[in-house]
Amino acid sequence: MIKRNTIQRSLVLEAVNRLRSHATAEEVFAAIAQEHPTVSRATVYRNLNQLAESGEIRKMAISGGPDRYDHRCHNHYHAMCQRCGRVFDIEMAYIEDLEKEIEDAHGFAVSGHDIMFRGVCPDCQKKSDD
Repeated sequence: MIKRNTIQRSLVLEAVNRLRSHATAEEVFAAIAQEHPTVSRATVYRNLNQLAESGEIRKMAISGGPDRYDHRCHNHYHAMCQRCGRVFDIEMAYIEDLEKEIEDAHGFAVSGHDIMFRGVCPDCQKKSDD
């Protein structure tokens, strides 16, 4: 089946790239609806999933919360603030050997890994210091 590059698909991709915030589907929808109120929520959700499947954006499953969509598709790690819920990129080397160790030790065929660090972001730390 051929995937069409529709105007809606372009709007969704542009919104994810513009937000740069590991946005939820609702945040992407809200950003699009401001300028294009006729685009439906279902259209946004469908296009987010298609863009993630094609590798143009990265879908992040968040335990206990809504999925997030990342404009950066390369392998990297994240941290989530336990107070405000924001997700941040962690600038550190991606540990490729970790997957090999799992395969060697357990015989598991690893296809990738995601690590989410938890803590309190600098903004929330400042708020509690005030």
